[in-house]
Amino acid sequence: MKTANQNIKPVTTQINENGNIQIGGCDLVDLANQYGTPLYVFDEQTIRSMTNSYKEAFKSYPKMKMMFASKAFMTKAICKIMEQEGFGLDLCSGGEIYTANASGFDMSKTLFNGNNKSYDDLVLALEYGVGTISVDNFFELALLNDIAKSQDKVVRILLRITPGIECHTHEYIQTGHLDSKFGFDLMQLDEAITLIKDEYKNLNLIGLHAHIGSQIFENKVYYDEVEVIFKEIKRIKDKFGITLQEVNLGGGLGIKYTEEDKPISVYDIAETIIESIKINSKKYEIEEPTVFIEPGRSMVGTAGVTIYTAGSSKQVPNGRRYQAVDGGMSDNARPSLYQAVYTVEVANKPNETETEVVTIAGKHCESGDILAKDVNLPIIEEGDVICFYNTGAYGYSMSSNYNRVLKPAVVLVNNGKSDIIINRQTYEQLCESDVIPDRLK
Repeated sequence: MKTANQNIKPVTTQINENGNIQIGGCDLVDLANQYGTPLYVFDEQTIRSMTNSYKEAFKSYPKMKMMFASKAFMTKAICKIMEQEGFGLDLCSGGEIYTANASGFDMSKTLFNGNNKSYDDLVLALEYGVGTISVDNFFELALLNDIAKSQDKVVRILLRITPGIECHTHEYIQTGHLDSKFGFDLMQLDEAITLIKDEYKNLNLIGLHAHIGSQIFENKVYYDEVEVIFKEIKRIKDKFGITLQEVNLGGGLGIKYTEEDKPISVYDIAETIIESIKINSKKYEIEEPTVFIEPGRSMVGTAGVTIYTAGSSKQVPNGRRYQAVDGGMSDNARPSLYQAVYTVEVANKPNETETEVVTIAGKHCESGDILAKDVNLPIIEEGDVICFYNTGAYGYSMSSNYNRVLKPAVVLVNNGKSDIIINRQTYEQLCESDVIPDRLK
């Protein structure tokens, strides 16, 4: 069964009676006029379509729990949607913990994950009642135990492991292979468990946690991940007498940025994961554990688009035609960072013939500030609204103030209504943390 991550466009995308692209019943040209550009637009129905797909696909395994990997896109409004849909939150910074708590989220349904959690991060996690902490290394084990002891608390923990599985994705978003900055190598597990058992009395080890990467298009890696983890659970039980009750498989399901991308559906990975759970729990003679998955990109990527206003253009003699827009690498770092490729349309000319090949350039003082190379589009004029699909994940999350450019607004659209969920940054806000020392005055 097809799921929304296999679409390039949000599920509500249409061409309206004005001949413009509309999403969530809202005309993108009208949104550009109302809120300004650049503008991130999120379709609520697409987000909820994905939450429902995950719940439906995994319903045959009642001990399956869903958590949204909030690093993909984190706001208080998104926290509310996830809570309404019965999802927990995977958090990876003090800022994400603070945001979740500020939204009123049930913090017992959150997990704190990351390879270099600071003292302040861990104190905040315990203060706000984060439900589980995924411990990444020996330094963190000692630090977390000391903090928990000082607060007279016992903390539920998972040990994050590197399962030694490489998926066919970009080098920067592989996380499960052996040469990774994340997690304990399997050869280090026994030492970690011995420390927890013998010395770290304020840590309660309940399970294992692994990620195998991001933008994954293949099934077998999920089957293999379950088998590696279940084999370790069996070995730990036999050697230490500890029965681990929870497994976190991470997320990583890919989305369709272009027609060349062929992501699998939520139902595909659900079938594979559940099959592997059933087979490997019997193979290794362990009780079927509570299993968590943490989708991020697939939950919000397809739901989000970014719209820009076309500005200057340049035809290089015997070379490329450049079309500049009013945003760029400060609102979407992925083309520069990952060489990411997107599908692009002119929102006010979706039915016009694509008669020219253009390269969409950002406004920043960098030759590498290119959002899309050599795309086929209608003739673009100043003031046209250009839409980039599939920017919902890691667009706003990775945005910056490079060149002191303001961060865009974010709107949530549904049934013809648009609501601001992040205000456009102002120049006053841009400078509010700046300080001029007295000696310079």
